Amino acid sequence: MRLGLSHREEDGARLASLLWECGPGWRAISSAMLGGGIGPVGWVLNAQVAGGYSRMDPVAHLLEMAPPGPGVGMLTAAAVDRFTTAADGGVEVAATVGLRVPTWAAAPEGTPDPELAPMYLPGTINIVVAVPVAMTDAALVNAVMTVTEAKTQALVEEGFPGTGTASDAVCVAVREEGGAELFGGPRSTWGARVARAVHDAVRRGTRDWMDRSGRAVPEPSSGLSDM
Repeated sequence: MRLGLSHREEDGARLASLLWECGPGWRAISSAMLGGGIGPVGWVLNAQVAGGYSRMDPVAHLLEMAPPGPGVGMLTAAAVDRFTTAADGGVEVAATVGLRVPTWAAAPEGTPDPELAPMYLPGTINIVVAVPVAMTDAALVNAVMTVTEAKTQALVEEGFPGTGTASDAVCVAVREEGGAELFGGPRSTWGARVARAVHDAVRRGTRDWMDRSGRAVPEPSSGLSDM
């Protein structure tokens, strides 16, 4: 897969986009609004938007920037040109990390207040994974779990009080043909490679965000001990 970085002017800001070009013979599982679910994929777009993004048509917005054909599109307010990459045993990962508002997954009801959140909140930790083998649907779901667990491990190890942010997105792309792997968990061959690569990319992205923001590890607004 080929990864390219580009820039555009929008809302008075210079914004970056990352485009993975897969070529034929790939499919993906994703939580993204554009191309989400499981299906064929020829590209994956991770596009930066300005802070305070408030467009009500994020899918249409992504389609304005996306190449033709089937693909996955996600948005983020994080600095896309500060993306981090990692590889392990043939697995490739690209992550964009923003941690202004980390949160625990199992937070009290009303966290954050839905009346204060925009209709569509762009993702702040977006992770794209390419695995050069075929996987069953079940293994793809398992791989998404592995990505999430590895991301959370990296955040916890860096001292962040949360499991991620409220709008993280993920995409795992695999080959369409070949002997399909049955497992994607962290102790399977390919799942372990996914976990290590995601952990590496997110941990380095977290450190970079901390250095650029000049911020210490934030105090938790609601932690597991409060529940």
